Amino acid sequence: MEIRIPFKKQQFDAREVAIIDAVNRLLSEKGYDLMTMDDVAEAVGIAKGSLYKHFSSKEKLAGAAMTRLLKATQAELDTQAADMPAIDRIRHILAWSLRLRLQGGVPHLPSTSLALQRSLMLNLDYVMVALRVNKRFYALVAQAREQGALTPLVPDDVLVYTLYSRACDPTMEFLLRDKRLTHEQIVDAMVHATIGGFLSNEARKVEASTK
Repeated sequence: MEIRIPFKKQQFDAREVAIIDAVNRLLSEKGYDLMTMDDVAEAVGIAKGSLYKHFSSKEKLAGAAMTRLLKATQAELDTQAADMPAIDRIRHILAWSLRLRLQGGVPHLPSTSLALQRSLMLNLDYVMVALRVNKRFYALVAQAREQGALTPLVPDDVLVYTLYSRACDPTMEFLLRDKRLTHEQIVDAMVHATIGGFLSNEARKVEASTK
């Protein structure tokens, strides 16, 4: 038996997606502290009263955008082949996040705003997804170590936090402004520059032999 979703519900859900899209852009462009509910309503083209029917506060708006981003990250991790070397999987998720950034899909890191940090820590949906993604990242790093791909000189925390922060690196803005490199050249260069410092001597030799 086919279950049909009422048209009003479809409209409501579609508007909610448009709202979160707008929040994503505004977080990326203005940051959390400068973004207002008026900004979001104007970006979507709806009255502020209609916006409040979906999200009751700026905190809930930002939480929804950040939760969706983490869920997309988790979904991308799920697409990776289990037999792919862990270091290649790390490269893949970093390149994916950089491409998403180039499309305006990555907000500023929560660490840039104490107010956003506090609100996210009170958002159960965000916290649960963040913990799952964080666990996946640490598991990838542990597997890469077991496979001999990572230098012992760099702790796991440094690598994991670098994966988070690189997607919001302001270097990308400067490179885009210069217009000397294509988007793919920027992604390739930033992945190489990021991962290169984490490789073990053995992994460097393997990479050098394949070029």
